[in-house]
Amino acid sequence: MSPRQRMHKRHTNGQGRGNRARGEQAPAKPQELDEATGLPLHLVEAVRRERAELADTIIAGWGEVRPVTLRANTLRSDAERVAAALDETDIGYARVPWYADAFVLGEGTVERDVWALDAYQAGELYLQSLSSMLPPLALSPAPGADVLDMCAAPGGKTSQMAALAPAAPGVRAARVTACELSAPRAEKLEHNLAKLGATNVQVMRCDARRLDSWFAFDQVLLDAPCTGSGTVRTHDDHAARYLTPELADRVERSQRALLDKGLEVLKPGGALVYSTCSILSRENEDVVEWALSRHGDCELASVEVGGLTDAGDLTPTVLPTRLAGTLTVCPSRLYEGFFVSRIVKRG
Repeated sequence: MSPRQRMHKRHTNGQGRGNRARGEQAPAKPQELDEATGLPLHLVEAVRRERAELADTIIAGWGEVRPVTLRANTLRSDAERVAAALDETDIGYARVPWYADAFVLGEGTVERDVWALDAYQAGELYLQSLSSMLPPLALSPAPGADVLDMCAAPGGKTSQMAALAPAAPGVRAARVTACELSAPRAEKLEHNLAKLGATNVQVMRCDARRLDSWFAFDQVLLDAPCTGSGTVRTHDDHAARYLTPELADRVERSQRALLDKGLEVLKPGGALVYSTCSILSRENEDVVEWALSRHGDCELASVEVGGLTDAGDLTPTVLPTRLAGTLTVCPSRLYEGFFVSRIVKRG
């Protein structure tokens, strides 16, 4: 991954295509593309090399057109009120068994249909991909906890964490610190958080890799900017131009630096979730293994999202992983390709 100041997350009102590198430079000459997919040949070859018989399933997933999905924002509303708002405008939907606040909208619905809803304008819902809802659920932020979101803009996962850990009797809401270096993106982050009512979030305009070592957090979310290999689409012109081997090298260096810092500022007894929207092991298992080799007081714990693997038609296809307890979601009609891992620091 490239340096944080050259990164961004390519989202449209939260319904995104995952974390991608920003400020990428196109190669001096067009890179070689795979004829069938229109994607960089090096990417397709890497998937075929790593995934063997599952490569065709991944490639088919890249070609799918996903439905619009959203999350009820329980800081402003609740799932039943959002369902009623959709019913009033005859927008069909399915509820998601593993997350009561998530909705998959019916065929033919586009994001513009959601933008027109009063509930959207009031911040009662947030357009967000199903896969991107998984990291906050895996972290399970707790009321009263000090939580760090290392790469926060545009704020979908940040606000989700705030909603997951409201104040409880005798306990304050989780206090979320959200890092974002880019001034325009920090402004967008602050705008989204205000609209969604996430008042328990403090935005720090800083490079999370440069956090002072005296910071300490109970829980950390590192949804790291990456190549976006899990979210590319067949004949994706942006990926064809910018997803180069050089970009992959840069993002990997940045991912390692971010995870190293995240584990440094994690309190003993705390938990960190590291996720990417990539399906390549060099950005996922390799990075986690490298970080664990540097932090002997940390170890892997299982990613647990209740009901995820028993959700009927809404069950994601899970790819094999060499690290027990981690989760790699295969690109499909409903899900972006995503990697989620959970690391705990021994107390």
